[in-house]
Amino acid sequence: MSNTTENLEFAFAGESQANRKYLFFADKADEEGSKRIARLFRAAADAETVHARNHLRVMQGIKTTKDNLVAAIHGENHEFTEMYPAFIKQAGSDGEKKAADSFDLANKVEQIHHRLYQDALAALENGKTQE
Repeated sequence: MSNTTENLEFAFAGESQANRKYLFFADKADEEGSKRIARLFRAAADAETVHARNHLRVMQGIKTTKDNLVAAIHGENHEFTEMYPAFIKQAGSDGEKKAADSFDLANKVEQIHHRLYQDALAALENGKTQE
């Protein structure tokens, strides 16, 4: 993998994380009555989304719906079979119950996502589009 490819992946991850953080920051600003700051965070989050999308396009990471479903299935499978079980175990060893609970909940939901993507792929392959 070239350095540029690694940089694109790193930039995509960073822009994606910034988007989510800024949306959560905006919610907090709204809770505290800071509407103008909330709008600022949301505008910045939208810009971060544009950056992330551009990086993913350059990496040719957006493909056909079928290919995207297959990629999502693989990603979700990795999360609930390898990533989160290891995180849950480590959090347990570290005595971090809140983290373990957060990982466990995410793990359960990733299994649902996996099944939903599999169902969508099967429907697509059978010519049944969901509208």
